[in-house]
Amino acid sequence: MSNVKWLLVAGFVAVLPAGAMAMPNMVPPANTNVEKKTEKTAEQPPLAGKVMETMDSSGYTYMLLETKGEKRWVAIPEMVVKVGETVELEPGVQMGKFTSKALDRTFDSILFSGGPTEKFNEERKKNAHAGVKLEDVKIGSATKTEGKVIEGLKVDKAAGANAYTVAEVFGKKAELNDKPIAVRGQVVKVSMSIMDHNWVHLQDGTGEAAKQNNKLVVTTKDKATVGDIVTATGTVHQNRDFGAGYKYDAILEDANLK
Repeated sequence: MSNVKWLLVAGFVAVLPAGAMAMPNMVPPANTNVEKKTEKTAEQPPLAGKVMETMDSSGYTYMLLETKGEKRWVAIPEMVVKVGETVELEPGVQMGKFTSKALDRTFDSILFSGGPTEKFNEERKKNAHAGVKLEDVKIGSATKTEGKVIEGLKVDKAAGANAYTVAEVFGKKAELNDKPIAVRGQVVKVSMSIMDHNWVHLQDGTGEAAKQNNKLVVTTKDKATVGDIVTATGTVHQNRDFGAGYKYDAILEDANLK
């Protein structure tokens, strides 16, 4: 077996030594070369700053951000952004000596982010002259979609002895670990074609955001659209750690959607 692993980070890929953990978020851009990497630490704050320079290439947007007098290059899945605009991005992973063959340029240091924060998305959609729809963000061959959850959401529980609500899955994660179950909920976020699966986030109105038990991540080969009400049948796994701060207390894997 190969002695390296792929590190999937915010739409980019690097090679890690054996034993390192891979992070499930996006797919690799074409024509890039990374010489070394520094992993993101957990619980980083959003990255905010003013766009000083920007360029697009191969489904990605590269921008030079200025934050409190400090400038840094950031790469995200392609989006419309203008010089002079202030943006807020998800925290990411810092890498050094990153070469983009498509741009024919080597960055001494660059931070890879999954894209704009939900807060920035909502504020931008309210801006009449932005004219940009950010529910659909291009990620190379993948597509990430995200929608606002309806207040007072209530989705009926799936039928059957092995059916659970989202909150029940988290509450009984030890008991349900490695067991097949069914969960019915509304699709609130989708990340397509990541590690050969689509990553679907479900909510059914149970649980609390403060307790982080109101949203269940589901991996599947099936397709879903934000707003769909689906029943996901798959296997529960508890305490899944993909590295770089991406941990799931409970996750439903290899699910079928109906």
